[in-house]
Amino acid sequence: MQRSQQTETNKLSIEVSDSRNIPGTTKSEVISCIFSLNEEVGALAKALRLFEDKGINLMHIESRPSRMNKDQYEFFISVDPTYSQALDEVIDGLRTQISGHVHELSRNKQKDTVPWFPNDIQDLDRFANQILSYGSELDADHPGFTDPVYRARRKEFADIAYNYRHGQVIPRVDYTAEEKATWGVVFKELKTLYPTHACREHNRVFPLLEKYCGYRQDNVPQLEDVSRFLQSCTGFRLRPVAGLLSSRDFLAGLAFRVFHSTQYIRHSSKPTYTPEPDICHELLGHVPLFADPSFAQFSQEIGLASLGAPDEYIEKLATVYWFTVEFGLCKQGSEVKAYGAGLLSSFGELQYCLTEKPKVLPFDPEKTSLQKYPITEYQPVYFVADSFEDAKEKVRKFAATIPKPFTVRYNPYTQSIEVLDNTAQLRNLADSIGSEMGKLCEALRKLA
Repeated sequence: MQRSQQTETNKLSIEVSDSRNIPGTTKSEVISCIFSLNEEVGALAKALRLFEDKGINLMHIESRPSRMNKDQYEFFISVDPTYSQALDEVIDGLRTQISGHVHELSRNKQKDTVPWFPNDIQDLDRFANQILSYGSELDADHPGFTDPVYRARRKEFADIAYNYRHGQVIPRVDYTAEEKATWGVVFKELKTLYPTHACREHNRVFPLLEKYCGYRQDNVPQLEDVSRFLQSCTGFRLRPVAGLLSSRDFLAGLAFRVFHSTQYIRHSSKPTYTPEPDICHELLGHVPLFADPSFAQFSQEIGLASLGAPDEYIEKLATVYWFTVEFGLCKQGSEVKAYGAGLLSSFGELQYCLTEKPKVLPFDPEKTSLQKYPITEYQPVYFVADSFEDAKEKVRKFAATIPKPFTVRYNPYTQSIEVLDNTAQLRNLADSIGSEMGKLCEALRKLA
């Protein structure tokens, strides 16, 4: 599998990727380039002239100082996919005229080519800023579109995400009184429903978040504090993101037990509504379940299944994710409870999902992955799992049907993905399993 091409110098580095829509959105595809240039007079003009000479119109361009090399600037450029062939010629020109190394992420794939996927946790830096929508630019129907103060505030949050790199401390935010009030409305309403509507795993963790992470009606928790708490529970961590990622990129993060989390909050004019994920959705809906070992492993299984999967299976996995991690129900004793973050962060839908109004079906990844769904209204259909363990096993079996020439395994010690496609890797895996089985047998003997 060809992963990258490199030259001997490092004056320029380019990353090229498809930015695809998540199912249900209407954003068109774009091709995005991220390249770094030494801080020299005329360097950018020389690079951009190559785009101009090929007649490529730039849809978006932004720059920032490189966090990897203090002598370089990074430039993010988006172009229409109709310029795909011309972009190939531009990249060839950048290689020969400016020199550097090029990473081809997942563009112009041949039918049998395995799409690029991150190999180690630092690779998440490559696509974490390739958002599909929102960030600091809001659509006309967004509640904050006509509010210049809110738009400026969103840019502050976007800059934090754009400048973040793996391993850094997530910058702390001084939330305004208005932002705290918005959080407080959502927090107060949802907390009254959790005891009767949320699954037991969510209710077990929530008091711990209040004790250790500053979950209060008058306080918006900090991502860094919550991320450290999650790491101590299950190894999951948070990473700030400016907006919506493609399904492939978002799911790839789960494979490393990394959850891309927004840090901004919804507009104060509609505290019970948001057209996008915000920190209320992330911290109240997602975070409590990521602290549960069984659910954390279930989420990681979906992420691992996505690595190297064909595009049509990414869409299926994203749909499975939608009906489980976002809008899932599960049986607990004689009752059905909510565990999906989209439910646990929506006061209205959390009540609605457990009534007789929606249709409820048993969770089956083969069927669930084909179910259509709306993204701007309550779900007409939900899927109920017998348990997290049962759902995890079903997802694992579903993942085995995805056509790719290898199996992957996450190594938590190196925080990297191991591709199990040769006897040496299989031997290492067998040794690891043998060691764990030995410990299991020893423990069983001592308990007998």
